[in-house]
Formats: sequence, C-alpha cells, structure tokens
Amino acid sequence: MQQNTTDFIMIILIIFVVLILITAAAVAVRRYRRGRRGSAMDEMEGHEFEYFCAELLEKRGFVDVEVTRGSGDFGVDILAEKDGVTYAIQCKRYHAPVGVEAVLRTYGGRDYYDRMVGVVMTNQYFTAPAAEAAGKLRILLWDRGYLDSMLEEE
Repeated sequence: MQQNTTDFIMIILIIFVVLILITAAAVAVRRYRRGRRGSAMDEMEGHEFEYFCAELLEKRGFVDVEVTRGSGDFGVDILAEKDGVTYAIQCKRYHAPVGVEAVLRTYGGRDYYDRMVGVVMTNQYFTAPAAEAAGKLRILLWDRGYLDSMLEEE
C-alpha cells in the first residue's frame, strides 16, 4: 500500500512539472513572436507603419479601413469604422515619445473627415502634455503597450 501511494504521488508530481514546462514554453513562444513583430514595427518607414496599423485594425474587426494619401491628409493616416463608430487615426512611428502636435493634428483631422473618434496610434508612448491635451480634446491615445496587446490577441 505504501508503494502505491508513493507511485501515485510521483505521477502527480511528474504531471505537474510537465504542465509547468508546457505553460512556460507557450509563454516564451508568445513573447518571442510579440518581440519579433514589435522590433520589426520599430524599423518600419512611416508609410509602411501606416499600412501595418491598418492591417492590425482589420484583424481587430475594423471595417472600411482606408489609408489616406501621404500629404495633405489633415493629420489623419487611416479612416476606419467599428461597431457603427467612425475613426480618424494618425499613426506615429517614432524613436521618442509622441508630443502634443500629433494630438492637435488628429483633433483637426477628426473634424475635417467628420469622424466620431480621433486616435493617435504609436510604437512609442506619449508625453505628459500630449496625454493632457488628448484628455481635454477627447482624443484616444493607443501607445506601444496597447499595440502590443493588439498583436498578442492575433
């Protein structure tokens, strides 16, 4: 009887260790994939980043996703819709935090294109003044963490 109990405990421990190893491997693969896409995102040229963001939005259920023309776009790079809500989105692929100017341009572009929501989407983060202005002007800020979470959901 003692031997059967010992064998049973040993089997349970082995199963537990195997489950931990499988979970760790899955987490490592997910981090590797996210890191590889994230670093590629940082190396993109601005217009390429806009198309990357448009594709990401489509995968997240946005429809009528349209990349605007490069110049004279009034601060908006992507027009899209989701669940009946229309969006004007500015994409900023930067090496430093995004400042107030992007928020102000998106605010103007949102109204120019007659959209309900304005968004600044970036591979970086936002300065405190940009976050403050966005709050007052009701512009959404989708930073690196938000993009990473969108990529993780793929």
